[in-house]
Amino acid sequence: MSPATQRVRTIWISDFHLGTRYARARDLIDFLAHYESDYLYLVGDIVDGWALSRSWYWTQDQNDVIQKILRRARKGTEVTYIPGNHDDFARDYVGMQFGRVIVRHQAYHDLLDGRRFLIVHGDEFDGIIRYTKWLQKLGAVAYGIALALNGVFNIIRSWMGRPYWSLSAYLKQRTKKALQYIDDFEKLVAEKAHQEQVDGVVCGHIHHADERMIDGIHYLNCGDWVESCTALIEYTDGRLELVDWTKRQAPAPLELFTRGDGLPGHEPAWNVTTEPLAKSAD
Repeated sequence: MSPATQRVRTIWISDFHLGTRYARARDLIDFLAHYESDYLYLVGDIVDGWALSRSWYWTQDQNDVIQKILRRARKGTEVTYIPGNHDDFARDYVGMQFGRVIVRHQAYHDLLDGRRFLIVHGDEFDGIIRYTKWLQKLGAVAYGIALALNGVFNIIRSWMGRPYWSLSAYLKQRTKKALQYIDDFEKLVAEKAHQEQVDGVVCGHIHHADERMIDGIHYLNCGDWVESCTALIEYTDGRLELVDWTKRQAPAPLELFTRGDGLPGHEPAWNVTTEPLAKSAD
């Protein structure tokens, strides 16, 4: 661990969407270089299988994200991967290990202060996905267009010497229907936590980092690494913090119009084993 790296107890990160032009892999690498942890939870949509099924896109930075995570698992960090809807292909491997990364449908984490948290991606609480998956995929395409516009907008801002700013997140937070969708989602997730008889819940999915109490449940959403570049951290003294990396560090330049190919000379990103697990939350 380098002198600049801080040791923390737990990190939750989600929604990388590797395999798309919009994944902020370089910023994520920078974040991971600043923190090491005993526990690391990957809270879904790590690889965007939907996008990769349409066209292949993979960069060196995206490959490096996977390699960095696998390296941590080899060095003793307990890494738990909870697939989301965009990487739902990995749900076929729940109960297995990928390069010492444990795959779970959902997980539980005991905080240093004794509270127990449920960890889920959250797509099962999204009514659009549950009842009209084709509409959600159509929405994903529209969202990609919005992110492309957001990228052009921020390239212009960088020319003007301005910091990164998410236009799409700004619009989402000021649209009444979007706010209602977020509120409904958060309440459903909190209701699931009540049913599980836990103290809190950590999720991702909606690309909206948030922290609040809902009917006695501590709700936390660790956000994404497409727009907001946020993570949830449990420090060694038990404190919880939502970290906004766009405010801690200058974001890496956007590379919206470059195409990556396969990367020879690197170890395989995933080494699948069928080693049984000692326990499961499923």
